[in-house]
Amino acid sequence: MPPPRLNHQNLRNESTAKDKTGTLDIPVKFLDQDYQELRKSCITNKKRFVDDKFLPDSSSIDPKKKLKLDLDQIKWLRPSNIVADPQLIVKEVSRFDYSQGSYLGNCWFLASVGALTFQKDIMDQVMPADQSFGKYYAGIFQFRFWRFGKWIEVVIDDKLPTINGKLIFVHSKTSNEFWPALLEKAYAKVCGSYADMHAGSVSEALLDFTGGVHVYFKLKKTSTDLWSLMDRAAKAKALMGCSTSQGDTSANTVLPNGIVQGHAYTVTEVFEVACQGEPVRLVRVLNPWGKGEWNGAWSDKSSLWNKVSEKERTQCRSLANDGEFWMSMEDFTKNFEEIDICCLSPDFLDSSSKCSWTTTRYNGSWESGTTAGGCINNKDSFWTNPQFRVRIEELDEECASGQCPENILVSLMQIHENRYRSLVSNYSIGFSVYLIPPEMKDEKFPAKFFYHRRSVEDSGNFIDTRHVMKFFKLEPGEYLIVPTTFNSKESAKFMLSIFTKSESHKRKKKPAMTRV
Repeated sequence: MPPPRLNHQNLRNESTAKDKTGTLDIPVKFLDQDYQELRKSCITNKKRFVDDKFLPDSSSIDPKKKLKLDLDQIKWLRPSNIVADPQLIVKEVSRFDYSQGSYLGNCWFLASVGALTFQKDIMDQVMPADQSFGKYYAGIFQFRFWRFGKWIEVVIDDKLPTINGKLIFVHSKTSNEFWPALLEKAYAKVCGSYADMHAGSVSEALLDFTGGVHVYFKLKKTSTDLWSLMDRAAKAKALMGCSTSQGDTSANTVLPNGIVQGHAYTVTEVFEVACQGEPVRLVRVLNPWGKGEWNGAWSDKSSLWNKVSEKERTQCRSLANDGEFWMSMEDFTKNFEEIDICCLSPDFLDSSSKCSWTTTRYNGSWESGTTAGGCINNKDSFWTNPQFRVRIEELDEECASGQCPENILVSLMQIHENRYRSLVSNYSIGFSVYLIPPEMKDEKFPAKFFYHRRSVEDSGNFIDTRHVMKFFKLEPGEYLIVPTTFNSKESAKFMLSIFTKSESHKRKKKPAMTRV
């Protein structure tokens, strides 16, 4: 008997039907630490919390001594020992609040923080309200992150590493504001140590802040109308980041035009201005260093601002040396390598009123000897990989044309359980998509099915990264999606997410997805 066809609701709830932990309402307690119980105990015993799971010593900073730090100089101080009047937030959270520390290459994380500051609802998810240095302060704070499909609650004490009374990692430009340093410490704890945050991808933190829909594009290699997609994403309150390619060395070399090589930035806005009657599409970008800006066309001091209306000039232009600048979409594409967009809902992919998007997720695994068949180069074992059937429905002309021709986004993430981020070894992963002939039944497709068939789509070159995705168009029909590692016999867990376009009036009729 063929396996039952599972609908969207079945798949989405498969891992949470029996165990509802891992949601925002009931996050997993990271390292089994309960914030409410620990805080209550501290208040009752009139003690300030000291985290025995992330000790204020060198093991939490740089256990393998990879950073150029004299660990003997470091003193862990609470904010009240650094300034007289510590505050979690001064006035409100802003992208201009902080600057990156000089010892740690975590611009990828801070670029994501810059995007996070724009969305109060998401910020409140990550940093729950009702925390302060005021009444009932007990030296304990909590944060929430989305990790591999589940929300986790992370507890920290507020002891921060300093040298000569100054914070050595991220620090606020307002001396008595501490939310950036505490957020960074909480994420360092999740990664294993501060040093474990060294080097990474913007997409990693964007996903960990939102648990949302993530897309990324190589700016010079995509046919997607990126500015329009970025405009829709901005209106949908998405978080966006971008990065530059590495130079000849691993150093963050500043080019003559002000752009830093091998560096992550935040995309803070997109806007179209009229320059002498001609439309110009602009992108606003923020350097997490809090300084250092593009000095070309549409930069702060560019004469092109004199050719737009006073209203648009006043609305957009800033002369502050704060690391934020405008540039044209053309220059953005030339100077940056890729862009990452993360949004709570997939509707930004095509937000026309006639279309909506349906989400289906499945947690699975590749197991050596049974379901770890490797890529299609492994002809005899490829078929043993997990297989998923997806039906693409025919759309009416108005929805099919919509704001983009693409009608499906496939996302594959490998799930890691190692405590230390730097010790995680990503397998090279990808997926292939095959058209299923009408006569094929609901059963596992054997090796011979793949021998002489070419995939109609795939994720591209296999890369050793946490997450791969592709946004593309499929003709109506039924398809087989096969997620794989590059080599066979590589065991790992994964999460496969499918987002498909549908007509708004048919939203309740969700397309079926079956694990074969």
